[in-house]
Amino acid sequence: MLGAPLSARIRPIAGVLLLALLAPVACSSEESPTAAEAGQTLKAHILQLLKERNAQNVTITDPGGKDIPCGDGKAKQTFAATGKDLSHTTSPENIRAALVGAVDRVAAYEVINAGPLSSPVHVIDRRTRTELVLDATGSGVYAVSGKTTCLPGA
Repeated sequence: MLGAPLSARIRPIAGVLLLALLAPVACSSEESPTAAEAGQTLKAHILQLLKERNAQNVTITDPGGKDIPCGDGKAKQTFAATGKDLSHTTSPENIRAALVGAVDRVAAYEVINAGPLSSPVHVIDRRTRTELVLDATGSGVYAVSGKTTCLPGA
């Protein structure tokens, strides 16, 4: 290669440099969902989670579906529902534990607060941009609410 012209020696290096410069662009081109798209995912996740727990008499307490402005032309959406456990005497701590145990069957949520089960548990799915609050409003009552992160509007 030492005897090759300068342009022949630089071409492979230039190609590698070009790939190195373009790689971050290619990897970061994943588009984020709109607030409306993430809102639909949020709704589906909450209802699926209650279904995973065999919740009875599911009631929508926040129908969501509306963009809530959060600055810079972005918006978030919310959704919430409750349901009854098959055993109406299950303690709120056990309700929260059951929700935490079932949430990974719905999506890749991770717990973001590791507090005691005497408090609501917050989980987040960074890929879908959704956050859930797993709670119990009393013995035998599941309460799941959530919101999307601030995302571009529709």
